[in-house]
Amino acid sequence: MFEDRTDAGRRLADLLVNRDVEVDVVLGIPRGALPVARPVADAFDVPLDVVVASKIGAPSNPELAIGAAASDGSAWLNEDLIDRLGVPEEYVEREREREAENARRKVERYRGDRPPLDLTDERVVVVDDGVATGATAKACLRQVRAAGASRVTLAVPVGSPETIADLADDADEVIAVERPTNFRAVGQFYERFDQVSDEEATAYLDSE
Repeated sequence: MFEDRTDAGRRLADLLVNRDVEVDVVLGIPRGALPVARPVADAFDVPLDVVVASKIGAPSNPELAIGAAASDGSAWLNEDLIDRLGVPEEYVEREREREAENARRKVERYRGDRPPLDLTDERVVVVDDGVATGATAKACLRQVRAAGASRVTLAVPVGSPETIADLADDADEVIAVERPTNFRAVGQFYERFDQVSDEEATAYLDSE
């Protein structure tokens, strides 16, 4: 059990240091990952930025992710689920475009006037506060890879063992503090798991 996201970030940073992970850049997935990512970036004395993807929900159940669209316009789609639900191709493409635009707006909101970091040949650690379905994490990892990173590591305090295993296909390494077999939701492993506001999230980026 983590006290809060900052505690989770410190413990995650300790694990990464102990594992001798080499880091040039840390990217947090807004909003919840930024309090986790800040201690990680500080531990390695490297820049912190954001990587953003927005979940694509199923037609009859918006909370059920059939994929996620990244801010660069790319997307990860759960083709098996899309086929099983019989989701029309037109719906998928329309929602992909809409969620990619949402992701772009998020990037602008958090980054402000700062230019994006050049990830070419960089060793990048992508941080989330936990992974359940892994849809947004998959889209973010693929975006970082496409941006030219030489090595991509996903680092999380907690996650579903099945999802973590699945995400290994999109990262060079996936590191988790906890992989509980009784995983139901990320929040169950935090004593405090309050919503992170845009203002709070931006403050973590500003606190270099």
